[in-house]
Amino acid sequence: MSLIIARQLTKTYIAGDIEVRAIRGVDFTIEPASFVSFVGPSGSGKSTLLNMIGCLDPPTSGSLEVVGQDTTQLNRRQAALFRGEHIGFVFQDFNLIPVLTVFENVEYPLQMVQNLPKQKRQDQVRELLKAVGMGDQGAKFPNQISGGQKQRVAVARALVTNARLVLADEPTANLDRKTANLIIGLMKEMRDEFGTTFIFSTHDPKVVGNAETIFTLEDGKLL
Repeated sequence: MSLIIARQLTKTYIAGDIEVRAIRGVDFTIEPASFVSFVGPSGSGKSTLLNMIGCLDPPTSGSLEVVGQDTTQLNRRQAALFRGEHIGFVFQDFNLIPVLTVFENVEYPLQMVQNLPKQKRQDQVRELLKAVGMGDQGAKFPNQISGGQKQRVAVARALVTNARLVLADEPTANLDRKTANLIIGLMKEMRDEFGTTFIFSTHDPKVVGNAETIFTLEDGKLL
């Protein structure tokens, strides 16, 4: 069964008297354990599409099924619970909480959305930190580690809830070429190990070159 099914999906923003049609009737499917990129120029609708898939922004019309759920039927609270259970996020500026340690940053989603016993929660965090090569860095704070290490922590945090789907918005934008390649390789390893689908919104040819499925957007339409 497809992990994501979009049919005639649209998103229109109203700013005063101006109507901006960000997404214009797109159809696509994405399979489980995929490595997918949405590409296109700035303003083409890539981030808007990621926000809709991630239940951060509802579509204006059309249908969007994610992990078997018609997400257009969810209210804000239900959408938040659904995100917490099924979707992880990786951002270009890492979005780590500066006052929490590496370990606490990865543990945070489990505390927020899943009522796990403390020991099980901490075991899960240790396992993920080890998997991303940060097993010995848990006591450090974000300002004590490099950009590449921060993104490794962000990947661990995205996966710690056993997310079926990870959405990554320009995840290599603030990384040098060597580090970016390492992070892409790490994500592929995580996909292979955990069966997670990774969806990228990116301009980075390194990311696009590693994608197995590429959707090209222009003016809110899929080419």
